[in-house]
Amino acid sequence: MVIHLATDHAGFSHKEAVSEWLKDEGYDIVDHGAVELSVKDDFPDYIALAAAEVSSYPATAKAVIFGGSGQGEAIVANRHKNVRAAVFYGGDESIPALSRQHNDSNILSIGARFVDIDTTKKVIWEWLQAEPLSDPKYQRRNRKIENITKELQS
Repeated sequence: MVIHLATDHAGFSHKEAVSEWLKDEGYDIVDHGAVELSVKDDFPDYIALAAAEVSSYPATAKAVIFGGSGQGEAIVANRHKNVRAAVFYGGDESIPALSRQHNDSNILSIGARFVDIDTTKKVIWEWLQAEPLSDPKYQRRNRKIENITKELQS
């Protein structure tokens, strides 16, 4: 599986640590930047690249994106067709896996200012291992989300 990574300066150290860790775990990583730490960068420039890849290959690609809170990054990602970005910035550590199971999330946005690296790795691992549930209510709801997206894009 290909995992796309992207961040601005706020999540740079998280992205770097997660990139090495996921490579060690056998994942193929595509790093969309930032490639160096610069407080003048803008997260949409990098997040849009990762989200576009997931949008193009929603069945086989996933992304983990980072920012200060993760909120703005998820907003950018969710503008793309076929993207379901969920945010985690601390609290109940089961939320990312639940977003995968219940909502078929394919991008996880991490609020790096609020989540340490070890917790970040833990929730990413659980998110990557989770599968969408086959319960008809989740499938029905996810189809409705897709239908809303199609209506808004026409």
